[in-house]
Amino acid sequence: MGTAKQQIPVLQILAAFSRNEDALDWAERQATEHWGPIILSSDRFDFAETTYYESTMGTGLRKQFFAFEQLVDPADLVQWKHQSNGWEKTYAELRAGPEIRPINLDPGYLNEAKIVLASTKDHAHRIYLSEGIFAEVTLHYRDHRWQPRDWTFPDYRREDYHEFFTRCRNFFRERK
Repeated sequence: MGTAKQQIPVLQILAAFSRNEDALDWAERQATEHWGPIILSSDRFDFAETTYYESTMGTGLRKQFFAFEQLVDPADLVQWKHQSNGWEKTYAELRAGPEIRPINLDPGYLNEAKIVLASTKDHAHRIYLSEGIFAEVTLHYRDHRWQPRDWTFPDYRREDYHEFFTRCRNFFRERK
């Protein structure tokens, strides 16, 4: 019989995307205020791998990742998703614009072996956590590089994303 152990804290991350630069700035301020200092942030990448979000978010989307200084308990992923969903709703109410969803926020975490993202949508590869939130391993680290799964979103297959996630992984390895 295995013995349950306290898990090693993880590096909390947040993906934010929008067509509005001010929305990304706002998301960064919200996250910093609630989750603490950002230790690493990515460039703002063009998000063009899918048209899935165009009907609610418009065109010309940009995505940015943030990694937070304080290592945290991975069991808190459910709360992060509820909190970021609340921020999305708040921003939509504050901003007058044509988009139904002016910003999309996806929290998750990274450790040496994987990147896990939270979702409100069930699917065959997602594990139910609680309170309507699921988790999926989006990328895993093997053979000295990030590797996608069959279900990995197309943009998460990008090398420039992987370069940022490697910087995050290196930070995590130094801190743990």
